[in-house]
Amino acid sequence: MIKKYVYLTLGFVCVGLAFFGVFIPGLPTTPFVLLAAWFFARSSKKFEKWLLDSPIFGKLLKDWRDYKGLSVKSKIMAVCVIIPTFSLTIFLTSFPVYADIGFALFALLLCTFLVTRPVPPSGSNAGELLRAEDANVE
Repeated sequence: MIKKYVYLTLGFVCVGLAFFGVFIPGLPTTPFVLLAAWFFARSSKKFEKWLLDSPIFGKLLKDWRDYKGLSVKSKIMAVCVIIPTFSLTIFLTSFPVYADIGFALFALLLCTFLVTRPVPPSGSNAGELLRAEDANVE
């Protein structure tokens, strides 16, 4: 019972961080949205549905849930935000050189991870069709 409320609280914290991530460069949005969905799936079907039905995050979450993938548009947008954000952090701060190298490597790793995710099939109900096929197999 306590675990449910901890997950619910963490889900809302992640939604809040994702919201701030839209406006604050360097604070990632997508990982927090994915974490929020994970926490809500384990604590509240109502809030999981709320997040999945979100006009902003719904498609991203459904594509990730159903295909472990991202649309080409999402990949391009993410890389176009990651590169300038990390570059500005490196060039405009006075961190030690090893920290700058670490930032650059992390940005490279993150971009590589995102770009190598599968692209979900096009069509608005592709995920529903996949789940229906899975239900028929069982």
